[in-house]
Amino acid sequence: MRVVLQRVKNASVTVEGDDTISEIGGGLLLLVGVAQDDGESQADWLAGKIARLRIFGDDEGKMNFSANDAGGEILAVSQFTLLADTRKGNRPSFIRAALPDEAEPLFDYFCGKLRDEGLSVHTGRFGAMMDVALVNDGPVTIVLER
Repeated sequence: MRVVLQRVKNASVTVEGDDTISEIGGGLLLLVGVAQDDGESQADWLAGKIARLRIFGDDEGKMNFSANDAGGEILAVSQFTLLADTRKGNRPSFIRAALPDEAEPLFDYFCGKLRDEGLSVHTGRFGAMMDVALVNDGPVTIVLER
């Protein structure tokens, strides 16, 4: 699994042009790619790492607080294009990405594990064409892979 994590001041997901289906205030936007060989152990590790990752500022501006400590929300968006292989040619290959019938249950499991960590989790719509809007805070952007 590959997760692009962005600390945000706010973020939202719109489907079909004008139907906002999820939005958060301050917290984390997670773009989540599920690979063919991924399973629950990868999702467990990533959820735990994200829940405890200290990337929110304390009174002195140092990154000492986790999303839970800071009261941040999570907006998780499934994004198979994170698994793009661009080593050959000019058209990305997505052969490593899990098929939807495998990826969706694991994505849902991952979101459930984040909730088990005490986080408020909102999601996009799996498989839909989405517009994702965000105000990156910092900017802080981190790539996690397991």
